Amino acid sequence: MDFQRARNDDQREQRRRHILEITAGMLTEMPVAQLSLNELSRRVGLAKANVLRYFESREAILLQLLDAELQDWLAELEDALTPVEGTPRERGDRLARVLAESLAERPVLCDLISAQAAVLEHNVSAQVAIEHKKASLRTFQALAQLFLRYLPELGGQDVFRLVGLSILAISAAWPYSSPPDALLAAYASSPALAPLQADFTDLVRQSVEVTISGLLARAENVPLGTGPVQEFPDREHRE
Repeated sequence: MDFQRARNDDQREQRRRHILEITAGMLTEMPVAQLSLNELSRRVGLAKANVLRYFESREAILLQLLDAELQDWLAELEDALTPVEGTPRERGDRLARVLAESLAERPVLCDLISAQAAVLEHNVSAQVAIEHKKASLRTFQALAQLFLRYLPELGGQDVFRLVGLSILAISAAWPYSSPPDALLAAYASSPALAPLQADFTDLVRQSVEVTISGLLARAENVPLGTGPVQEFPDREHRE
């Protein structure tokens, strides 16, 4: 590809797409933590300063790639989650299984989700953060609508909680189930440690199953991050 200076909006957009494609390819070879702007620039064929003409930072590139990966995953879920008969428990378990299995086939997406809050949302401007959070909100809303069609017994707030808690489960399960070589060696040398060696698909599936069961049983239907106000007796009544 000829990397002469982009002269118009179409050429600039083409350059941005190419940078994203190269980044996506690199993430099939290495985790997010090992992807450097220097190596990306070398593979793209531009000086680092020129890459930064199109994206303000490595994290800004990865956030846009995360948003694109989420959209691809959503399209896949739309096809996989066809309506089925069964009790809420049965449908909830199937939803959890499809969710976990589809994610296990997308390691790049899982790695990006696991790095989102701790790494990717740092070293970006307010404008990039706003654009990313708007895209995240659209993804949350689309997932909530998809889950609600599958589990109409959930309320509008509880299904949003299901989405948020599922994302948290993915974020925690991915690094936990991808241990470094030292831990793998420890597991291999000591069978007693086997219960601590986690499988990503099982972790996500079980987490989402239990979350769905709990939301259905409690039926609180409150916004994500809040809970019903609990009334506690004052000290005089306790005594």
